[in-house]
Amino acid sequence: MERMTRLSALLLAGVLSVGTLAGCSRQAPSDAGASAASESPAAAETPAPAETPAASESGTASSGAEGDAAAAGGNVLVVYFSASGHTEAVAQTIAEATGGDLFEITPAESYTDDDLDWTNEDSRVSQEYADESLRDVELAAATPDNWDSYDTVFIDYPIWWGIAAWPTSSFVAANDFTGKTVIPFCTSSSSSLGDSGTLLAEAAGTGTWLEGQRFRSSASADDVNEWVNSLGL
Repeated sequence: MERMTRLSALLLAGVLSVGTLAGCSRQAPSDAGASAASESPAAAETPAPAETPAASESGTASSGAEGDAAAAGGNVLVVYFSASGHTEAVAQTIAEATGGDLFEITPAESYTDDDLDWTNEDSRVSQEYADESLRDVELAAATPDNWDSYDTVFIDYPIWWGIAAWPTSSFVAANDFTGKTVIPFCTSSSSSLGDSGTLLAEAAGTGTWLEGQRFRSSASADDVNEWVNSLGL
């Protein structure tokens, strides 16, 4: 009798053990499914708000461009220096998108095609590149009419040897940007914005300078308008 009682107890324990294992096996797929959902490609590859194209492609200047630009608003001026026409086209698109005025930076002595031949070490731009003292380019007009009335100033320029074309620097050095929000942008077939915006901000010494943007020389109006809209002006 004692042997049968012990045998019955062992059989009952075995049945309970099998039931417990069966219960655990039913829970496993649920846990695995929850883990798989949290690591799905859609979730992992969704960029954070700070990684939107407008923010990530931005150049180097002060941070918080979108918020500051949205607060800037007011009268808009688009300043540009264009050596070959590409920069002018982008500036005109921005002026149309913002309802802003245009001001062209014009050297007192205009650059000819030969002057702009950077492959010739004797050309004007090559000489100015080699000797920084020659980069203080005299302008036909340094300050736009009604300068004090503008709250937001876009500054558009080509990249020369990794920095803003020097007539742009001459314009920045000649004006007081106090109380203005300044948004630099450049056109270049290959060069990035680099430190050009930061260097202009340092030369100005005044104003609130936002992050810049680089456009391809062949940038479309849609590309430009998308960027302008992202600023929230």
